[in-house]
Amino acid sequence: MADIANVTKIIEPIVKDMGLELVRVKMIGGEDEPTLQVMAERPDTRQLTIEDCTKLSHALDEPLEEADPIDYAYRLEVSSPGIDRPLTRFKDFEDWKGHLARVTLTEKRDGRRKYKAYLDGTDPEAETVKLIDDADEVYLIPFAAIEDAKLIFTDKLLQETQPLSTEGAEDIEEDQ
Repeated sequence: MADIANVTKIIEPIVKDMGLELVRVKMIGGEDEPTLQVMAERPDTRQLTIEDCTKLSHALDEPLEEADPIDYAYRLEVSSPGIDRPLTRFKDFEDWKGHLARVTLTEKRDGRRKYKAYLDGTDPEAETVKLIDDADEVYLIPFAAIEDAKLIFTDKLLQETQPLSTEGAEDIEEDQ
């Protein structure tokens, strides 16, 4: 099993030196297709272009090869977080306030582990995230208790996360 904290220590300074922010480092694909997934974004656009992904991938190759933090073969995947992005940092819950998210806790709180609710900010002093569901129930969740969280694709989210460029989109051929 890869020590993701150690891998992140190698990756994060490189990402920062490129003027990007690290969103997530995670092993995916299981034993059959182990993949080191690195998600990053530009602070101003919250996205990456294909060129950004290529540059970051090349910048990570040598340091990861030299440090050899993963003791088995794996594939490196560098990507933008996408529209229905994971919420991995405390600041994400404030930045995406007003959007619908799916939040899973490490263990049950008040009889439940999963929430589908709107993000309603954070309390930095208490390190809690505020959620409001469709019935206007309010939940204050400790950030440390969150196992997984991600935005849910909605029209509002789509409007607020338009692609950086649609150049060339008309040239894409779709399989019939």
